Amino acid sequence: MRYGQALRDEIAAEGTTPLIGVHDMYSASIAAGHYNGFFVSGFGFAASYYGLPDIGFIAWPDMAAFVERLRGAFPHHHLLVDIDDGYADPEVTCHVVQRLERTGASGVILEDQQRPRRCGHADGKLVLPLEDYLEKLDLVLASRTDLLVVARTDATEEDDILRRAAALARTEADVVLVDGVRRVDRIRRIRQVVGDKPLLFNQIAGGKSPRLSLTELTALGVDVAIYSTPCLFAAHRAMETAMAELKYADGRLPATGDTGGEVGVKEATELLARNISRHHPGRRAVPA
Repeated sequence: MRYGQALRDEIAAEGTTPLIGVHDMYSASIAAGHYNGFFVSGFGFAASYYGLPDIGFIAWPDMAAFVERLRGAFPHHHLLVDIDDGYADPEVTCHVVQRLERTGASGVILEDQQRPRRCGHADGKLVLPLEDYLEKLDLVLASRTDLLVVARTDATEEDDILRRAAALARTEADVVLVDGVRRVDRIRRIRQVVGDKPLLFNQIAGGKSPRLSLTELTALGVDVAIYSTPCLFAAHRAMETAMAELKYADGRLPATGDTGGEVGVKEATELLARNISRHHPGRRAVPA
């Protein structure tokens, strides 16, 4: 299957395409029941795999292994992967891109940050000289065959944002992303600058960008929306609540299933069994 082309076709369709951030196989298993596209967020992966903030700790073999597991369980979902700055060295970047394409990734996002890098919605970001980033991007574009490539800038000054967005739109990249956009009027200006090139918008709870619906984003001319952390942050809150309630109940577990509203082993097993049955059309998921 040509996963890159499938995602291009989805983006070209009417409306804004949502891609949901997943940080592990369980979150992906839940998101798969609601959306047909995933975003492998660097923020979420750094948090779940290392227990560390998104400031450059990710090693590419760990990310590649996670993408391979995702593709194995979800053979028909779109899968856009955050590769940060391409793990610094351009030759490494190209190797990772080719590896991810063979694994079945639909696309990658390559940013123009220089190290030490930061989450796109954090302060203190530094960007590469535009010419250096474009050289790396050109190598990546020459390395892929079908893989969709998102060119991302983390510039923060308005003139530099528009200059870089226009330059990225002139490349063979499939989509342009300006991360950390703070105002709706700036989204409109970026949309004008990139012309006909598809535009991606990154939403993260508590981040610098405004909270916008898909309907609002479509009206602004945004083609793709990535939701980096809804699963991660929801899990954070739910686990805090579960631990507090367990302590309050003196260690007595809550009722589950038919006798209560909590998830138990039956519901969890049924969810995970669907990751097997997707490979066997017509076969029902294994019961708990």
